[in-house]
Amino acid sequence: MKKLFFLSVLLVHGLMSQAAVVDTVSVYSAAMKRSIKTVVIRPEGVGASEKLPVVYLLHGAFGDYANWLRRVPHIKDLAEQYKVMIVCPDGGYTSWYFDSPVDPSYQFETFVAKEVPAYVDAHYATIADRRGRVITGLSMGGHGGIFLSFRHADVFSGGGSMSGALHVSVITQRYDVEKRLGDTITNQKYWRDWSALRVVENYPKDSLSIIIDSGTEDLGIIGMNRAMHDKLLNLKIPHEYTERPGQHNWVYWSNAIDYQLLFFRKHFNKLLGIRPL
Repeated sequence: MKKLFFLSVLLVHGLMSQAAVVDTVSVYSAAMKRSIKTVVIRPEGVGASEKLPVVYLLHGAFGDYANWLRRVPHIKDLAEQYKVMIVCPDGGYTSWYFDSPVDPSYQFETFVAKEVPAYVDAHYATIADRRGRVITGLSMGGHGGIFLSFRHADVFSGGGSMSGALHVSVITQRYDVEKRLGDTITNQKYWRDWSALRVVENYPKDSLSIIIDSGTEDLGIIGMNRAMHDKLLNLKIPHEYTERPGQHNWVYWSNAIDYQLLFFRKHFNKLLGIRPL
């Protein structure tokens, strides 16, 4: 009996020792002249000097840096399972991950695509080039995942979207797009060119691994995602597109992130020449 108890203690200790490490850090943004919180999740079961690929995981409108960790705590297990670092930057209440041309306090394209990766690479053991970075997110963050990966393919080698609001040009009420882009007439170019649905027309010279999914009961959003899928097909841009039952909620995203992390782990394996885990 004592031997069995001792083995049980060892087993529990071993499981606990593999728990992911969660840091909440403040990243200074020179673009916005303030420090902004970011969550960094890293697997504990790797060597201190082992360089890891990073998945940048974006929240939706009205969310914050801790949304994913609070609502989908098993992302810590996914970090361990796939041996990736997961970084959740704060993207502003409704930034849409733009550098706002009308509000200097909302420069979240620069913050998420440049300042946060620079901080993470400087403070953690990462694969510090585009091969080791991808970006994805939910809803507004899904727009950010596609928008930023296409516009910054020198930084990210892959982009994703879960229930992405991918056509911001038609979102003129309730979600503050007008506060970020300004008047629809005066700043017509931004309204037209900064929608993810338009951004994908400018495919970068570096190839991207792209994954997009949406719930079939996510009214309004599913239409945007189907339009994106059709456009990518017409442009002959390789991508993985999935529809599965679900609405615009955390039940759907808690499931969707499992598939996205598996997709990006395979992407890293291929790009970095790593044997499957």
